[in-house]
Amino acid sequence: MGEDTARAEQAPQAAGAGEAAGSGRPAQSGQAGERRYGAFVAVRRHGDGGHVAELVLDRPEAMNAVSTEMAASLAAACDALAADRSVRVAVVTSSHPRAFCVGADLKERNGFSDADLMRQRPVARAAYTGVLELPMPTVAAVHGYALGGGFELALSCDLIVADATAVVGLPEVSVGVIPGGGGTQLLPRRVGAARAAELVFTARRVEAGEARELGLVDVLAARGGDRDEALSLAGRIAANSPVGLRAAKRALRLGHGLDLRTGLDVEDGAWRSVAFSGDRAEGVAAFNEKRRPQWPGE
Repeated sequence: MGEDTARAEQAPQAAGAGEAAGSGRPAQSGQAGERRYGAFVAVRRHGDGGHVAELVLDRPEAMNAVSTEMAASLAAACDALAADRSVRVAVVTSSHPRAFCVGADLKERNGFSDADLMRQRPVARAAYTGVLELPMPTVAAVHGYALGGGFELALSCDLIVADATAVVGLPEVSVGVIPGGGGTQLLPRRVGAARAAELVFTARRVEAGEARELGLVDVLAARGGDRDEALSLAGRIAANSPVGLRAAKRALRLGHGLDLRTGLDVEDGAWRSVAFSGDRAEGVAAFNEKRRPQWPGE
């Protein structure tokens, strides 16, 4: 889990050592169409049928610095999304106007013993793994700071949309640790081993334009447009077969890094898993009848 290195810009953080004992509050209702997972994570549904789920990082007083409680809540929200077959796309957004997420909550960690830090580790891993292993396509909507663990949350998504204010990076070595939310594994898969090494070893921050050039983000939106662009992209994705989307993601993820022959076997297994699905039958029928498919999702 990445360290928070935006200290100069960071708003006061509310989390303290007492909060570290939290394991995520029970899910509760929020505003209409919203379900909350503790104080710091919310899920909102969008589009016809609510097929797009917006996973909101909602700890604005700390620029979404990830405390133990927030990590547990994020893991719980991801567990719920993973089990919900009606969700076709998930979009990770931020409620803070100047930051996506600034990484780990160092104010909380400042009071940790070594034992506290080790107790937090599986909670943190569950949060990042929860995002990474969501079975549907995922899109991160990034503006402002996405540093350390904040950038790792974005890297855990399939696609990253960033606006012109975005500043991304993995600066963990500057505070004596390494990326621990998947950064050392996910970044090379995006930009190659040498480029990833340069970014991790120098701990430098990368602004939006360069981030797009390097492939650190996939879509560059106008200032303030990351969320709208990400939700629009998610809507276009969600128009397709939910069975097909999940199988395609599985093939892309499992096949990456394998030799071609093994990768083609992975693809063949994913194809066979959907070949006799209700979605395939409906897709073929809709094509021949020149109408929009009504996906059964089976």
